[in-house]
Amino acid sequence: MSRGIDIDRGAANIRRGTHIDETSYRDKRRSFQINGRIALDMLDSGEVMEVKASSTLEKPARMQLLYYLWYLDRILDIQREGVLAYPAERKREEVSLTDENAAAVEETICGIIEVVESDTPPELEKKPYCDSCLYQDICWL
Repeated sequence: MSRGIDIDRGAANIRRGTHIDETSYRDKRRSFQINGRIALDMLDSGEVMEVKASSTLEKPARMQLLYYLWYLDRILDIQREGVLAYPAERKREEVSLTDENAAAVEETICGIIEVVESDTPPELEKKPYCDSCLYQDICWL
């Protein structure tokens, strides 16, 4: 994204995820754009919600939600709780921004900045989710 490269928004996985996001909990949440940087959903209860099609990549989904909570807390001084939801699996997880989670978010941000500012990409490493990643064509040229 930092280089202007984006995934194919018409890919089947993206369309499926978009459909689940657009049709799940729609009567109980509202979408907000914050500072032109973050688009998040908030439940009527005030919790920030992240909806995903599958829990296959639960750690990145959780980190995404934690980033939203971190941004609200550290940048905007707004404290909120979060909910990570997988409607197709009928699974929900309450997520809180603890000191440990905030440190993990900050470490991740530093790692992202390091990669973005580097003149060369990180060492290529095959991971279990590479085969279904929408960026795989770029990595494995």
